[in-house]
Amino acid sequence: MKYSAPHIITEGAISYELGVLKGREIQYDFDKILVYLDAKGKLLFGKKFRVYREDREILYKLSLYFIRDRDRCKQFGMDLDKGLLLSGPVGCGKTSLMKLFKCIVPHQRPYSVIPSRNIVFGFNHLGYKIIGDYGNTQSFCFDDLGVEPEGVHFGKECNVMGEILLSRYELFLDHKIRTHATTNLNAQELESRYGSRVRSRMRELFNLVGFKAGSKDKRC
Repeated sequence: MKYSAPHIITEGAISYELGVLKGREIQYDFDKILVYLDAKGKLLFGKKFRVYREDREILYKLSLYFIRDRDRCKQFGMDLDKGLLLSGPVGCGKTSLMKLFKCIVPHQRPYSVIPSRNIVFGFNHLGYKIIGDYGNTQSFCFDDLGVEPEGVHFGKECNVMGEILLSRYELFLDHKIRTHATTNLNAQELESRYGSRVRSRMRELFNLVGFKAGSKDKRC
């Protein structure tokens, strides 16, 4: 599908202009992006959804990443060739934001948000085929990485997401396929869960973008 005006997104009868098109370049307006995110969030998650003022810094970083502002991302230490690892406390809004932000760039390659625990349940039922299924050239965001159970198929245990991350790393090296994830865990906890080898690969796979430790639970 081609988008003749990718900076204008229509939801129902309302059009949201996220910036201006100058030649082949879109000059985005962050405040207009926030207006759209708030409106789209209410459509996706219900009328109680809202964009929080205290999240403005992380929303700005995510906006820069998704609109592919290479120069400003570089100022924040973000590499556009890598995926995102969005971390933060339970309920701070990580999953909602990863589902939401891809909507501001409908002209870019989409990704599917998949709960990590569901992937493990699939492994328990179908076995190693599942690891192959997520080692393909599709784009994914693995949700709640690190708190999924250990995989067991016919009595044989497997660190399913660890194996998938290794496969995704190879895809990144060979084809520049990006992988995203959300997690409640810190770097030490992720290394304890997956081992130093996977943790090393994760540093190359992901830009780490984190909520502050005291971010409130928005589901309360």
